[in-house]
Amino acid sequence: MKDEFSTLELIKNTTNSRFELLVENQKAFIDFKERNKKIYLIHTEVPGQLEGKGVSSALIEKTLLYIEQNGYKLIALCPAVVAFIRRHPEWKRLLDLEQSDIV
Repeated sequence: MKDEFSTLELIKNTTNSRFELLVENQKAFIDFKERNKKIYLIHTEVPGQLEGKGVSSALIEKTLLYIEQNGYKLIALCPAVVAFIRRHPEWKRLLDLEQSDIV
């Protein structure tokens, strides 16, 4: 993750079921569902003005850190999250066994 994003706080917005990152007064987010100590990451969205700056990677990495630190298992349904884990296979450790073959 780029240093400029390392100090930004990841917000778990339970009302809207989103992990959010505020960058340059714009909100990037990952929609999620939570059930039985599993977090399903469904969709990642980054505002057009922030694309290509590493915001998506920072958001995904911070979300994965949250999942790990809080003892959840990951179900990666979002193509951006799946692609991130393929590029960073060390994160496979979070995958729920039912899904480990997709990455």
